[in-house]
Amino acid sequence: MARSFGEILRARRRDAKMSQRQLAQESGVDFSYVSKLENDRIPPPAGDTIVRIAKVIGCDPGELLAAAKKMPSRVEDGLVGAPEAHRFLQAASSMKLSREEWETLIGKLESLRDPGP
Repeated sequence: MARSFGEILRARRRDAKMSQRQLAQESGVDFSYVSKLENDRIPPPAGDTIVRIAKVIGCDPGELLAAAKKMPSRVEDGLVGAPEAHRFLQAASSMKLSREEWETLIGKLESLRDPGP
């Protein structure tokens, strides 16, 4: 069974050897907010807050964003008014890509802008 956002957040915070108070202070949120998040008593925060928290604890924001089913505002902003982007995401989602396939796809997207030698 997939772990919840709170469980993953707690594990990553502990991996970083930080207390809830330290995380709260360094990420600009209230201590009780961190506790409630880790115990899944409230829903995950906005995508931008998740990215800020991930940076503080030194983990991949993508892991926390995926667990929360959120996106940072810059990604959402990039999708607004881009029906092709929505179509792309819908197609990729319906294919149920593996992690390896996602990584391959990311590599191909990056090569569109930086074709290399």
